[in-house]
Amino acid sequence: MPILRKVFSKRTLVYAVSGTALAAGGGVWYLNSGPAYPVSTRETRRPPPPWTPPSRAEMLERLRASGRKVALLKDKEKGKEEKKEEKKEDGEGEEEDDDVFDLLVIGGGATGAGVAVDAATRGLKVALVEREDFSSGTSSKSTKLVHGGVRYLQKAVFELDYQQYTLVREALHERRIFLQTAPYLSAMLPIMLPIYKWWQVPYYYAGCKLYDVLAGKENMESSYLMSKGKALEAFPMLKGRGLVGAVVYYDGQHNDSRMNVALVMTAVKHGAVVCNYAEVTGLVTDPSTGQLVGAKVRDNISTRNGKREGKGEEFEVRAKGIINATGPFTDSLLHLSSPSHTPIVQPSSGVHITLPGYYSPRTMGLLDPSTSDGRVIFFLPWQGNTIAGTTDTPSTVEREPRATEEEVRWLLGEVREYLEGGIRVRRGDVLSAWSGLRPLVRDPSPSPSTSSSTSTSSSGGTAGLVRSHVLHQSPNGLLTIAGGKWTTYRKMAEETVDEAVRLFGLEGRVRSGCVTEHTRL
Repeated sequence: MPILRKVFSKRTLVYAVSGTALAAGGGVWYLNSGPAYPVSTRETRRPPPPWTPPSRAEMLERLRASGRKVALLKDKEKGKEEKKEEKKEDGEGEEEDDDVFDLLVIGGGATGAGVAVDAATRGLKVALVEREDFSSGTSSKSTKLVHGGVRYLQKAVFELDYQQYTLVREALHERRIFLQTAPYLSAMLPIMLPIYKWWQVPYYYAGCKLYDVLAGKENMESSYLMSKGKALEAFPMLKGRGLVGAVVYYDGQHNDSRMNVALVMTAVKHGAVVCNYAEVTGLVTDPSTGQLVGAKVRDNISTRNGKREGKGEEFEVRAKGIINATGPFTDSLLHLSSPSHTPIVQPSSGVHITLPGYYSPRTMGLLDPSTSDGRVIFFLPWQGNTIAGTTDTPSTVEREPRATEEEVRWLLGEVREYLEGGIRVRRGDVLSAWSGLRPLVRDPSPSPSTSSSTSTSSSGGTAGLVRSHVLHQSPNGLLTIAGGKWTTYRKMAEETVDEAVRLFGLEGRVRSGCVTEHTRL
């Protein structure tokens, strides 16, 4: 009894209530004390003023100019020492050196374009080549979300996976930067998570609150509970039978293909030389050191769409460092670098379908947290229509992957599960379908100095692979950045350029550190 009296005494109760109130108040202050997301206005959504970038012909000429030094080295091997000495005495040799790029980035997707922006804004002389058109691959075939990843957080908690946890923390930080550097291409989006069992209410609510807490001061809006009536009012087509309520949390949405092009244009604005339909056919090695000094590039514009009007011109581009940012095609370039290379990319196919706009609210998305095979599916409003996806299945690397009929019908089946029984979901409602290849990777190097994060999986599937990224340097100096996700492209680019500056001895060439956190696209 004396112990119970002490436990339930007035003083103990006052301490308990005060402590709880203080902790709750501190949590609210922590989530709301940071710099608030600026209110979206017509002015902030307005794109930068128009300008005229250099033409593709001008870009190609600057790329060709960098290879003149290589031609001089070949002349030297042939015994043309006198010609080289004359050029050196006349100062032409130094002019040729000025044409050499600091970095050559291969790949014009989100990662490659992000690396070009980061390097160009630091003052480096950057070239970027892309085999197809900019954002023609995986970077334009995403779910259009800028998110930390609630499913990755779930794995981090239940599997005690620290890599998943760090991925979510990093992505939540980058989410805020993403929405502020290109507000005219991105915006906040509330996402509803319908609940059909009472015991799931505290489970999902606690998970979304943990998502808020991990975002900390950079949180968008606090997640909240929604009653059954409010959920059906917001999403009239939602299956009402058995519905208990819903939890709403906030993430970002963006126009991925336009965002990729905005990155390319920003790089050009800061002095980078970029060229699409320019395919790397080989790598140039200095025979005296065994290190890469450039790449052989072919202009494929005359062979686009399968129509060959003539053999594409091939020329050499010279650079002090070469960065492989080719996404799902990472192993192809690594094989050019080293024929004995062991593949590090395990591609995963992500299929999406586009449905009419009445399949989702205009201002709110929906998340199915548990599909028939354990994956998650988003139903998101997109330009007057609805995007449903995605799948996550092992795949092979293809230049133009296509959604299979089986995957499309599986997505339609999952859509039916969340809609009222009287609503017919027909195959004819599918307006379009596409497949994108996620470049999931495993770290090829055990050295911590060249790897920023690793990806491992004990099974042959891809759903368990961590969406982290890997930095790897080949013996001949090729620096590879692979993996990751759209949301973290900027951080990936920052780490890549930091490593490139160190590896290629470019410390004297940079005028500042990374400034992309505040660079408006």
